[in-house]
Amino acid sequence: MKKLVFILILFPILLAAQDINKMTIDEKSGKPIAIGLCNRTVFADTNFAWWYDSGYNNYEANTEDLDTIKNKLDDVKIKIVFGTWCSDSRREVPRFLKILDELKFVQNNLTMICVNRDKEADSTEVKDLDILFVPTFIIYRNNAELGRIIEEPKTTLEGDLKKILKLF
Repeated sequence: MKKLVFILILFPILLAAQDINKMTIDEKSGKPIAIGLCNRTVFADTNFAWWYDSGYNNYEANTEDLDTIKNKLDDVKIKIVFGTWCSDSRREVPRFLKILDELKFVQNNLTMICVNRDKEADSTEVKDLDILFVPTFIIYRNNAELGRIIEEPKTTLEGDLKKILKLF
């Protein structure tokens, strides 16, 4: 009986795990890209680790802005729509994730969606998000969109996040 319960619990988890970090081949470059829902383990892939690790490790966030934002994210959710093929995404996503780590942002409140060059994400619905450029960081509070950082920040990622959260 215990084995049956274990299998019934484990099977849906394994099925769900297959729906993240999917790969496809980019039609333009012929190289692998991530598509659909993903989590941070996608950056462990050697196709992405070289730019992700460098961008993450070399970014130094503005600590004054981080101090202002810290402890103001309890009810905030964030969606990041990006392309592993996109130079702007390669620059901004590692930086943004480092900022979230420094803020101790709850990872369950973060959704990451990888898109192809047509801004499509396999079976993951991105059409309702009105994505024109990537990366797009969408900030929500109580399921209402507060604002976006599109392609690159107007000031800095943490400065724009502070402004979206109205913490200035």
